[in-house]
Amino acid sequence: MSPPIVFRRVAKLEMDESIAWYESRRVGLGMEFAAEVDRFLQRIGDKPEIFPQVRQEVRRAVLHRFPYTIHFLPESDRIVVLAVFHAKRNPRILEDR
Repeated sequence: MSPPIVFRRVAKLEMDESIAWYESRRVGLGMEFAAEVDRFLQRIGDKPEIFPQVRQEVRRAVLHRFPYTIHFLPESDRIVVLAVFHAKRNPRILEDR
């Protein structure tokens, strides 16, 4: 059984804003983005160790269809999503998460 996946508030806000942005561009596109994130969250929950470490224990999953990454921290009893991050943003923003 996969551990629960929890979002930091800022990561949930990033995801919600991205869904809304894509949905404003084309009806249904935001839901396609959300489905892609959900597919990756399932993979992260099943096997977090397959994703590369990018900083200490933080790992990163790179979405295929959309230019986003999911930064997460596997803990003993859960997985914490730190960011749903657009690839064009400055990665230094993530240093304090």
